[in-house]
Amino acid sequence: MGMSIAQKIVKAHLVEGDMTPGERVGIRIDHTLTQDATGTMAYLEFEAMGVDKVRTELSISYVDHNMIQGDFRNPDDHRYLQDVAAKHGIIFSPPGNGICHQLNVERFARPGKTLLGSDSHTPTSSGVGMLAIGAGGLDVAMAMAGEPFYTPMPRILGVRLMGKLQPFVSAKDVVLEVLRHTGVKGGVGKVIEYFGPGVESLSVPDRATITNMGAETGATSSLFPSDDATRRWLRAQGREAEWIELKPDEDVVYDEVIDINLSELEPMIAQPFQPGNVVKVSEIEGMKIDQVMFGSCTNSSLRDLMAIGHLLDGQKVSSFVDAGISPGSRQVFMEATDRRSIGKMISAGVRILEVSCGACIGMGFAPNTDGVSLRTINRNFLGRCGHKSGKVYLVSPEVAAVSAVTGVLTDPRKFADKVGIDPFHFELPENLVIDDSRFIAPSIEPEKIEIRRGPNIKPLPDMAPMGDVTEGEVLLKTGDDITTDHIMPAGAKILPLRSNIPEISKHVFEVLDETFPQRSLDAGGGFILGGSNYGQGSSREHAAIAPRYLGIRAVIVKSFARIHLANLVNFGILPLTFVKEGDYDRIDQGDRLSIDTKNLKAGDTFLLKDETKGIEIPCVTPVDQDDLDIIKSGSKLNFVKDRSPERA
Repeated sequence: MGMSIAQKIVKAHLVEGDMTPGERVGIRIDHTLTQDATGTMAYLEFEAMGVDKVRTELSISYVDHNMIQGDFRNPDDHRYLQDVAAKHGIIFSPPGNGICHQLNVERFARPGKTLLGSDSHTPTSSGVGMLAIGAGGLDVAMAMAGEPFYTPMPRILGVRLMGKLQPFVSAKDVVLEVLRHTGVKGGVGKVIEYFGPGVESLSVPDRATITNMGAETGATSSLFPSDDATRRWLRAQGREAEWIELKPDEDVVYDEVIDINLSELEPMIAQPFQPGNVVKVSEIEGMKIDQVMFGSCTNSSLRDLMAIGHLLDGQKVSSFVDAGISPGSRQVFMEATDRRSIGKMISAGVRILEVSCGACIGMGFAPNTDGVSLRTINRNFLGRCGHKSGKVYLVSPEVAAVSAVTGVLTDPRKFADKVGIDPFHFELPENLVIDDSRFIAPSIEPEKIEIRRGPNIKPLPDMAPMGDVTEGEVLLKTGDDITTDHIMPAGAKILPLRSNIPEISKHVFEVLDETFPQRSLDAGGGFILGGSNYGQGSSREHAAIAPRYLGIRAVIVKSFARIHLANLVNFGILPLTFVKEGDYDRIDQGDRLSIDTKNLKAGDTFLLKDETKGIEIPCVTPVDQDDLDIIKSGSKLNFVKDRSPERA
């Protein structure tokens, strides 16, 4: 039986294990990336390992999330990141250079390589045919130290694309249609691989939009072939020599297949508060809107800005709408300016925001109270826009642009017919503006680099090994689809605390229960009880580290999201799932639980004792013996140091 692209890349990088779906494999990582919201912790962890220089082919540290310099904390972290990069062999991309995923697709992504990034949308780079995976910062730090990346071998979900997108329908609508099929957990344990005759009509910016937002399905990665479109992209970036052809074998058999006819697709929209809550724009059009946000790593390419400029040419943003755009990179900004797209936006009344992630993670440009915000971003979780009352809808640049003009949700096809706008067609320039002057190379004299550490940068907390018995009360009982934004919020108030675990832990679960942090400390720790898909969303490991700091040692749920599950293991929190889903209803918040953790054995059934109700509930763990050994030692750092004393 033939192999898919993902299977070929895994096979070429396999270090340990076999490629049976669900079995643990260790793969060699060629490239890594970090961004500042997750990078400071990743580099504190890397320093703790005592490795002088990264052992990857290429590692890049981007600053693109926490750009608001309201006090010393963000600038101090940026200086720390720059110094660590200079000292340890990492390329540094400073504030203003661009959003990590857009920049990486432009300047570094290579077909056939592996990329591990401390951001869940790292699969953006899979739009050029590389296997790009999001992970927690500690896993990225381990990869930089030369360790393999361990993950269950994914199944392959094939998405067969047929036909060709019609005018005013774009790549965002494709991935929203995928989400309509899969929901936010249908991709867990899988790589989504696109194939079929419709693929060749999609440019690399189109493909990057689709692979970026594939993270919202829970997938390990999403992947396109490396073909003539990939070659044209790399040629325009001055990197054609890095191109290789990469496609699936003709006799490949996917584990499952979804068919999408691009010719029949129409504009789609994801409603609050989940990216999988997708309907057709035509089903709810006419809804009044208050705000439009263009950009983010999903839709900030030159193609997207050109489409927005085309639709806004000669138009005016409604006086009832606040509209702003965050371009994806300096290259995109300069190209869009040269082609007058930026000028058309300004003339229409669009605010030009910083080249950053910004509003996507609640760093400014929040909507008004109970405001309706149309955004071209990838997530619309509760509170992500900066406050809980904001209602974020996810749409394509085309839908966002015409709706900004009309002041209500509008189908761009109808708008174009009404005002006489010709269809937009994107032609990739043969030669794009290339200016790498803002990338800062590592120092040639690393021994002379002194790393500057601001007062907000605190050492990693000590994490004691797990005892023979773990006991405590259920401190919080949650429902399904709890996201990392629920657990550890983003936003301008909290993200500057990312280097300070004691301070950031004061905000754990505040979206759900502001009393949780203090109750946890007063109780001396305990358990969290959750529903299905617990930990969906971001790769931010703070959603595991901060609860661990508060004393959480076990989380019992119906099912876990992939990255968060790995992060729980990395920081010594025991993940358990119910054998019988109905047992979730038998335990209440406040119940006192205990579990024997003297001998953690994979495959065993763990008896959870509810001392309050006098019942025993069977649970299992979704992780293997290596992960259980890490949990028993207290953290992955402890485990590695115990195994390799020279790194202590």
